[in-house]
Amino acid sequence: MIEYVVPGNIDDRVLSRAARLLSGGGIVALPTDTSWSLTCSSASKDGIKKLKSLSGGRDERHFTLLCSDISQFGELCSMDNTRFRLIRRLSPGPYVFILKTLPGTEKALNLRRREAGVRIPDHPIPLALIKTLGGPLYSITAKRTAAEDGFQDEEEGTESRMPPLPREELFEGGWELEDINGIDLIIDGGEEQERIFSTILDLSGDEVTLIRAGTGSWPA
Repeated sequence: MIEYVVPGNIDDRVLSRAARLLSGGGIVALPTDTSWSLTCSSASKDGIKKLKSLSGGRDERHFTLLCSDISQFGELCSMDNTRFRLIRRLSPGPYVFILKTLPGTEKALNLRRREAGVRIPDHPIPLALIKTLGGPLYSITAKRTAAEDGFQDEEEGTESRMPPLPREELFEGGWELEDINGIDLIIDGGEEQERIFSTILDLSGDEVTLIRAGTGSWPA
């Protein structure tokens, strides 16, 4: 279930196996530049369904599309020059950007909102897997319990801050994720992960809105 790799020299056989699992609707756990993530292929309806089931009913705004370059953002979301320049300045890194989705993206990801979170992680393992797979990963932060983490919205459409999960809910070593039923493969770079979070910036409106303060500084 666990494959140990050297992040700077990842075995192509591991990447190929992971890509096959993802394409078939599987779930792969991997480290990022923040916390451990559970991922599926953004092109797999079965994988998306399984990931949402594993999330324990978490709001879809907890989910993020992991991409290897900004061009993949443009295939899924609407982005003007101002947003492009901001994203390019902060990527790769610990920032999630909320963007308006293009027609078809909501249906492909089974979204209820016309918005999606996207980011380019600054970590060789997810970047290498995305390139091998040939498309973005759909992801959620791995945590210990299945209880839902609610937003503090009073009504639909109300802006809200998203608090980080408690640090004790996060994982450090890949071996800790072996107890999570439904994971098909864990790719572990052999180092313990820091229990930190990305910073979430909402770019879907006229102004940049801080949704969650994380390890990425803002204003940057």
